[in-house]
Amino acid sequence: MTSFVAEARDRFAKLRATAEGALAQVDDAAFFALPEPSGETNSIALVVKHVAGNARSRWTDFLTSDGEKPDRHRDTEFELAGDDSRAALMAAWARGWQALDDALAPLGPADLERTITIRGEPHTVLQALVRQLVHYGQHVGQIVLLARIARGAEWRTLSVPRGGTAAFNASMRRTFPEKP
Repeated sequence: MTSFVAEARDRFAKLRATAEGALAQVDDAAFFALPEPSGETNSIALVVKHVAGNARSRWTDFLTSDGEKPDRHRDTEFELAGDDSRAALMAAWARGWQALDDALAPLGPADLERTITIRGEPHTVLQALVRQLVHYGQHVGQIVLLARIARGAEWRTLSVPRGGTAAFNASMRRTFPEKP
């Protein structure tokens, strides 16, 4: 199970890197742009704000307090406030990811079976990790899609480029040859 914690940490880091690769490609206008005007969709900025708020709440005192902190106001994570500059939102984003890293760094195999709560609902640490990997994966996908749409033809791919699968697979085979 120690390898699971290491794998989870690695996957969280890759999610963050993917999101930040997309974020680096958009200007402030695209960062704050709503995909459509109904008010029922989120800008990249609002997704960043939500992930930051969720991470702070979930990972602060992870093993000892409920993951839904009393001072978290989730609904406001989907509203821009006057002081929600890109720099402020990205600073909150960085603090959230740091809280996650700080919470996971000391975990050992026995911790995976410990029970924590999120909104009063019991979860093993293992369940909570899987839950958050899925949750953040959804939101990273949203960030990437919105950034991709905003950049159009100027988008720089964050994964295997179209038409590049065969070359990528060949490279992987050279890096990780099959065992006889």
